[in-house]
Amino acid sequence: MPKTSDIQLSIVIVTFNNDSEIAECLRALARSNRNETWEIILVDNDSQDQTANVVHQECEKLRNEHLQTRFLLNHSNEGFTRATNQGLRLARGNYVLLLNPDTEVTENALQILMQRLSNDPGIGLIAPQLRYPDGRVQASCRHFPRRRDVFFHTFGLSLLFKRSPLFNHWKMPRFSHTLEADVDQPQGACLMTHRQALQAVGYLDERFPMFFSDVDWCRQFKERGWRILFLPDARVIHHQGASVYRNRLRMIRSSHKSFYEYFVKYKIRPVDRVLNAITGTVLLLAAFVRIGFEWLKHCMTKRAARNQQQL
Repeated sequence: MPKTSDIQLSIVIVTFNNDSEIAECLRALARSNRNETWEIILVDNDSQDQTANVVHQECEKLRNEHLQTRFLLNHSNEGFTRATNQGLRLARGNYVLLLNPDTEVTENALQILMQRLSNDPGIGLIAPQLRYPDGRVQASCRHFPRRRDVFFHTFGLSLLFKRSPLFNHWKMPRFSHTLEADVDQPQGACLMTHRQALQAVGYLDERFPMFFSDVDWCRQFKERGWRILFLPDARVIHHQGASVYRNRLRMIRSSHKSFYEYFVKYKIRPVDRVLNAITGTVLLLAAFVRIGFEWLKHCMTKRAARNQQQL
């Protein structure tokens, strides 16, 4: 077992019913390793499919003197954030990567990220360009959200004026995902930090069990003076939302609640209590609308399936 100081990179991956993605994620990591000493820390949130078996099989194939693997099995679903923190507490590398199981790192992507962190000590977090499997670039960077963004999105103004820096400020519609830039919030599918920054900022806030923990983490880095860099020279394939969409209704409820909790955490003046309450009401109404739409879509899909069987 390598000493802590000898481990260059710790890769933390949280799985939940990812048996169709995790094997290729791990194989891509093995292909990208250039005889550097890495450790892969996998934390499974009580998957009910074959994820655990797939991980055990792949880890046996991949484990060697350069690539160490550790696998933690939770006996209940602890939530993404708590499981990520379990992995972060075990991480011993000089660099630490949070990686989604529905990703595939491309050749040299992680080396490019580590090299840039090494060259610029002011960077606390760095993120690659994300791409769809067909090669298209994903929009993966955003500004920190504002309460007004909730209203603009809920009432359709952000969709009506997609290119507007006012009504769609949060999603950065004019940002070029082909150019290097300092950003607020890269998507949490692939985020790398280094030991000094991690020790200064700490772990993810567990009041956000699934969503917004990465947004909050980025904000904590920024508030402590660290830069966050989007680096398109490093590329990672992302099968966007593969695990989230398996339990769509619960994810909608969780995301809207965490959106509200984000404002409660950062908007703390007396007047903010009223504004947060109004924003929370809008988020609740928006959640009901989205859940109703998903239920209707589910019913229509089932009806279409029945009709197809009767033909």
